[in-house]
Amino acid sequence: MSGMESWFALSPELAALWADMAQPGTLTGLGLLLLTPLLSWGLVRLWRGPQAPEGSIWFGRSIVDGVLFPMLWLLLARAAEGLMRHWHLPLGLFRLAIPVLLSLVVIRLSVRVLSAAFPDSRLMRVAERTISWVAWATVVLWITGVLPVIMDGLDEVQWKMGSSRISLRNVVEGSLSAGLVLVLSLWVSAAIEARLLKGAQGEQLSLRKVLANTVRSLLVFVGLLMALSAVGIDLTALSVLGGALGVGLGFGLQKLAANYVSGFVILAERSLRIGDVVKVDGFEGRITDIATRYTVLRSLAGRESIVPNELLITSRVESATLADPRVLVTTVLQVAYGTDLDALIPEMVAAVARCARVMAEPGPAVQLSNFAADGLELTVVFWIGDPENGTGGVRSEVNLALLRLLNARAVEIPFPQRVVHLAGASGAAAAAGAGTPPTA
Repeated sequence: MSGMESWFALSPELAALWADMAQPGTLTGLGLLLLTPLLSWGLVRLWRGPQAPEGSIWFGRSIVDGVLFPMLWLLLARAAEGLMRHWHLPLGLFRLAIPVLLSLVVIRLSVRVLSAAFPDSRLMRVAERTISWVAWATVVLWITGVLPVIMDGLDEVQWKMGSSRISLRNVVEGSLSAGLVLVLSLWVSAAIEARLLKGAQGEQLSLRKVLANTVRSLLVFVGLLMALSAVGIDLTALSVLGGALGVGLGFGLQKLAANYVSGFVILAERSLRIGDVVKVDGFEGRITDIATRYTVLRSLAGRESIVPNELLITSRVESATLADPRVLVTTVLQVAYGTDLDALIPEMVAAVARCARVMAEPGPAVQLSNFAADGLELTVVFWIGDPENGTGGVRSEVNLALLRLLNARAVEIPFPQRVVHLAGASGAAAAAGAGTPPTA
């Protein structure tokens, strides 16, 4: 007996499939099956247009790596199988192709959805490879006829949970159903979130962000309930689980729950919005994202800080753009005693007003703030309307403008002067030395 005959003897399903594919008319099915991917590609290309949307789960980066292409291929293959059945032609080739296409749809759907929902997660890459291996292994077991035998064996392994009996087969089938339900929930929530956040800015962006987070949480929660039901867990037992979960939240998960609740409070009352410039715990930056657990601040230096939402609720937050984006900036300089301030101050105000980022209303001002030991201390105040760009650049520009003005008007900027007494020197020498200004 040859190796192939031995394998056919062990797998009657594979033997029947081989015999069916050897019958006349298989070439007709092969032609129809080869035509289906071409038709699928053409339909997806016609639907998509000349260029795929950015980050599309349906179309992917190209036509063949999206979800729509294998779905249409599977539907067209099923239609071709119906034609073969109507013409009373052998269906062995389709009994081989349909499971392969179904596995391809499952892999492509799960991989595209997980990549869109968790783009930077390494764990998702492992999950994608695991799903691919499990799907292809299931196809091989199904075609060879081994899968029903394995499932019957799993069905014999049972145990009792409460008043119901659960088999290992129920757990496997329920886990697969749960995974599919959660993937679909993530897919729908990702699509809704992308639609809500598209083109939103400012307060509208914050409001849509809280709606997107709420929709995702609800869909994942409903998907989790459906997954538990698919596994065979009685949902009435969740009341006990809810009590235990409440105790866990009260102790071990208190901080985590507080951060999630604080995130929804921040997004709902809009006390902090994406784009605001704030200072929290000594870190100042612009809010780039408000998630349900944390908020991301990006400083002008490019550093990012991940701030727990509870900290934004329970501590003081300095905001430069909550009610009014205008920010007051000051700089201080000194001029020598005897300077004509009545003539100098208007020229200083005009020089500051000519700086690019200084606002015209309210305009800049110069105040005599102190009679210092070495000269007259002047405080220059001005307003800017773009605090997200920082204050160091505009303060430097104002200082340079004032320095050019003082140099052009020959206004003296006084240096510190100190009296030095020499110990052991004669009174006349000490007095003479005291009157001599120090050298640089």
